Amino acid sequence: MAEKLSDTGLKLSGIDLKMSGKYFELQETRPRSLHRQNSSALKADDVETGHGICHVAVQGDRSKPAIITYHDIGLNGETCFHGFFNYSEMQPILRHFCVYHVNAPGQHHGALPLAQRYHFPTMDELAETLSPILQFYNISRFIGFGMGTGANILCRYALMYPNKVDALVLINCTATAAGWGEWGYQKVNSWYLKAGNMTAFTENYLLWHWFGDATLTSNEDLVKTFRENIKALNPHNLALLIEAYAKRTDLGIVREMDPTKKLGTKMLRCNTLLIAGVDSPHLDATIHMNSRLDPTTSNWLKIDNCGGMVLEEQPEKLCEAFRLFLQGMGYVPSLSQTKIVATRSAASRSEFVSTVHHEHEARRDGQAVY
Repeated sequence: MAEKLSDTGLKLSGIDLKMSGKYFELQETRPRSLHRQNSSALKADDVETGHGICHVAVQGDRSKPAIITYHDIGLNGETCFHGFFNYSEMQPILRHFCVYHVNAPGQHHGALPLAQRYHFPTMDELAETLSPILQFYNISRFIGFGMGTGANILCRYALMYPNKVDALVLINCTATAAGWGEWGYQKVNSWYLKAGNMTAFTENYLLWHWFGDATLTSNEDLVKTFRENIKALNPHNLALLIEAYAKRTDLGIVREMDPTKKLGTKMLRCNTLLIAGVDSPHLDATIHMNSRLDPTTSNWLKIDNCGGMVLEEQPEKLCEAFRLFLQGMGYVPSLSQTKIVATRSAASRSEFVSTVHHEHEARRDGQAVY
């Protein structure tokens, strides 16, 4: 944890001390994890839908407005979102909301293999499973927060039930059907996975799908964390979700600027924030989707120094963008960036004090310090 530099100084691994004026600023440098240690505190329910059981983890006070998350292929509500939603700068925002992390059937951690005779839902049917979940928790309206596959599913639900969705935050979302290249890769992945094999081919594809080439070479610690998580996936269940995503249909949305024609046009009618990293493998897909959204209700955000996993690579920038997006709709009007930074500083100071206390206790007891 720490090494003694002198009689008066300590070097703390995982923390940088940077001079800001005459004060030191504490910055955490250790690789981000999937934060499973916090998941046990969440209440989880298995919700029966017309297309199977969806495992839902609830984070926060259910009396508050709802945020519903939906994950990408190869991830689940835990591995995709818990790191970001447990991030210190998100806590002032989350005090105003309750987050429902929805898992597609068979995708949650520890899920048993789905029965061979089970018909896995299509993308439209996965969207339909949200209705019984809303009914189960007595949610009338929600803000959707999705990545990749989950973002596409949330879009489909918003098109089906526009009066149920207040807003959408979409990371790496595509509005089109799979092209021949993607379909071919996913077909091979599905074939291997259905045979019960998590091959290097599939592993490397998932890592590229999540991060893109730039992050794979520049952030080895983060990639290693997610590579280890792949080993815990249920191959058969994952194959079924990959097949559903590969067979997705085009969303069919169009940009209609004539107010007299909008009512009869298929389009997202809620406030929408479309996000991608500058090095995301899905950047072009988000650009194309943005061209089909109503510019009066949508915003497209490209985040610098970031690949596909915005939630983990640039959580501070994403948190700030989310705050501004919410405030534009009238949520958390009194919340400022100053308050968020104060929360981050308090969390860093708390960890710093805890680490130093551990060092003194270890030396007092004659223990080795690593």
